[in-house]
Amino acid sequence: MRAVVFDAFGSDLQVRQVPTPAPPPGGVVLRVEATGLCRSDWHGWQGHDPDIRVLPHVPGHELAGIVEAVGPGVGSWRAGDRVMVPFVCACGSCTACAAGDQQVCERQTQPGFTHWGSFAEYVAIENAEVNLVALPEEMTFPTAASLGCRFATAFRAVVAVGRVRPGEWVAVHGCGGVGLSAVMIAAAAGARVIAVDVSPQALELARRFGAAACVTGAASAEVPLASPDAPAPGDAAPSLPAPHARDPRSAGGGPGVAADIRDLTGGGAHVSIDALGSPGTCASSIESLRRRGRHVQIGLLPGLTALPMNRVIGYELELLGSHGMAAHAYPAMLEMVAAGLLRPDLLITRTIGLDEAGPALAAIGSVPGVTMILPSKR
Repeated sequence: MRAVVFDAFGSDLQVRQVPTPAPPPGGVVLRVEATGLCRSDWHGWQGHDPDIRVLPHVPGHELAGIVEAVGPGVGSWRAGDRVMVPFVCACGSCTACAAGDQQVCERQTQPGFTHWGSFAEYVAIENAEVNLVALPEEMTFPTAASLGCRFATAFRAVVAVGRVRPGEWVAVHGCGGVGLSAVMIAAAAGARVIAVDVSPQALELARRFGAAACVTGAASAEVPLASPDAPAPGDAAPSLPAPHARDPRSAGGGPGVAADIRDLTGGGAHVSIDALGSPGTCASSIESLRRRGRHVQIGLLPGLTALPMNRVIGYELELLGSHGMAAHAYPAMLEMVAAGLLRPDLLITRTIGLDEAGPALAAIGSVPGVTMILPSKR
């Protein structure tokens, strides 16, 4: 099969012929119809993820496709089934899985990290009975692929972990794929959303998906809302300030951004989400909160990160991590998609083939929205 391969961390990403995987016991091989380009793949390529232990390696973890082959012990799935996959693949039998918390499975696998991933024509998925989700007939493969990581991660972060309620202020730091998903989902939940990024184009998309206000990385805030009693999400906002160069590791964190959010919200956000994952955006998210607010960390933070713990203690803040979403939790999200309340398809701003995947991964963050790779596209 054709796949995107790297031989050393940070080295050139090449498309070459590699062996097609065989279905593991209890698992399947999928023909990849669409796979998303995600910042987590960039982290893996750079050597930030300890799960990648053997090189060469094939990245890719956000996917949808068709069951090509079924391993022994699989009873619920057949060749030809259209499916998507949560990026955290659970074992189904550990203590966490027994409690319904497959997203933190003690023996989890992740395509693109623990084994070769989906930047390829085929990918192996273990424990198919607990890790595959059937595609609704009307859903396209690119839309379904976007639900495997970023959108599902944002859905659980907003709804289950962040416990966002109507009327609350929600700040989203970083408007890449997962951040824009969080903006859309929080707005659909009735929250008033403030989007933060250094890219005017990303903020324009955030506004389109329901952000009531935007703050740029230069700590220059739009102020469309004068008070916590201001208009609801989706109302028009003024024009953005002059463009700023996009730092691929920055969403515009900093004390100025936090102060702007506190001013816009009359004291701070109820919930603030770091959807990028950098020391600056994490600290800014925490400092954006009002007393007893909730910080949700989605973006990966390699290594140790200094946090403003004095504020955490003095304001009695909650610091929460959110790591994907279990396959059994997808129905609530899919119902909202089917009803048109959520539109993950609108997040996809370009599609490319495998030959373009390497340069696109190296330039992650340079194109707003979600980039989807179609392995069959030449």
